Amino acid sequence: MALKKTQISIDVELDENHVPERMKWSSSDNQEQGVCDATLISIWDKKSKNTLKIDLWTKDMTVDDMRIFFHQTMLTMADSYNRATGEDNMAFHMREFARYFGEETGIIDKQ
Repeated sequence: MALKKTQISIDVELDENHVPERMKWSSSDNQEQGVCDATLISIWDKKSKNTLKIDLWTKDMTVDDMRIFFHQTMLTMADSYNRATGEDNMAFHMREFARYFGEETGIIDKQ
């Protein structure tokens, strides 16, 4: 059985100072595409046991939107970590930090 291949692309338009102005993403798997203002990409290199990070955001990304973006990213990281490792307790603590972050930045109400 042949392996299925898929491609996820991010096109970045830069200004004269190499700052992202516009970004578009697309997925070959389901032919979806869209415009985005930020992306956080992490790539694990097993051989060197190191993570390559590519973090980009456009000039139009507001601080309020960045707070929401990071809050949601922390929550999804906790979910992914939980699914990958089965470590419920550590995922709980990650979600608790995300809650604290959300409360302190004012994007969610304090409990």
